[in-house]
Amino acid sequence: MKKKIVSLGLLIVVTLIISSCGGNKVQQKFPPTQVTAYEVKTGVASYYDDYPASVVALNQVEIRPEVSGYISDIYFNDGQYVTKGAKLYSIDQQQYKAAYEQAMANLNVAKANLMKAQQDADRYNELAKKNAIARQVLEHSQADLEVAKMQVAAADENVKVVQTNLRYSTITAPFNGTIGISSVKLGSSVVAGQTLLNTISSDNPMAVDFPVEESQIGRFTELLNKKASPSDSTFTLVLPDQKVYPYPGYITLLDRAVDPLTGTITARVVFPNVKNLLRPGLTCNIRVRNISPANSILIPYIAVSEQMGEYFVYLINGNKVSERKVKLGRNLGKMVIVDSGLTPGEKIVVEGIEKLRNNSPIQIMPSAGSQNSESPDSK
Repeated sequence: MKKKIVSLGLLIVVTLIISSCGGNKVQQKFPPTQVTAYEVKTGVASYYDDYPASVVALNQVEIRPEVSGYISDIYFNDGQYVTKGAKLYSIDQQQYKAAYEQAMANLNVAKANLMKAQQDADRYNELAKKNAIARQVLEHSQADLEVAKMQVAAADENVKVVQTNLRYSTITAPFNGTIGISSVKLGSSVVAGQTLLNTISSDNPMAVDFPVEESQIGRFTELLNKKASPSDSTFTLVLPDQKVYPYPGYITLLDRAVDPLTGTITARVVFPNVKNLLRPGLTCNIRVRNISPANSILIPYIAVSEQMGEYFVYLINGNKVSERKVKLGRNLGKMVIVDSGLTPGEKIVVEGIEKLRNNSPIQIMPSAGSQNSESPDSK
């Protein structure tokens, strides 16, 4: 019973003390949040748009035989660089040489018959002038002469045909380039127009093809019409190992039509291939340099906070901040373009935003100058 009376007395004393200190409400004041500020300004930003791309040879041909037979010789090593006209394959020439020799013999026989027919016709013409021969004999000699001429012409065409077949039995490189791995070996049987022997492709320069959205046709047409200098860095290439290709390229064409299924058109950029780093079929990324308008608003990306897919910054109003919704444009790495929501001259918080709420009191601290001096140019 005594303990209850003592506890009750203590409770009354505590209540009186709280009442004497200002009533039953305890007021707490939080210190202002220390932040650094950034003054919104405009500038020109250069950046790159990335496109998936693939390397293609400017000239590539599948090599197939034009006559049938057996492979008798191979004159190159797989993967070798070959020059135009260099021998690649030989197909057994025995049958084609025999056919050529027979055709030449037939031509010689036809020429001999023509010579005899010509002599007969000339002699009969002289006799006809003296009325020493029947008219029918003269006409027959003239007809025999025409037949002999046609036989010579036919034999001559046959020689050209078999001579062409003989020439086609040796297959040569159609242009300078690198030849691939042979699909046939010595002794393989090949069929004219069907058997794939090999593939040869040019290797310097090389083309890079990539799809462009149809909405960008105007921009790429301007780039196509622009005369690019050798040092122009509008087009650069990122290789599969993420290294930047050391030589810039230049655009040479836009495809003739837009693909109705994808809504894209193929653009082609040509790069030198001095060190043979680019191979047909290589997948890579092409970067196209872009420049924003001169009045673009640029702010540090660390000043932006995201809430449910919307973006906000903290605008400085005296010694307090207020949330401001913004619409972002291109992300430039450390900087970002703001399409709407800010005007030049306004100040925003760049450091300390994680501790802020709407109308939070702040204390602006000196910045190291890294944000204000941040270059808008981003690669």
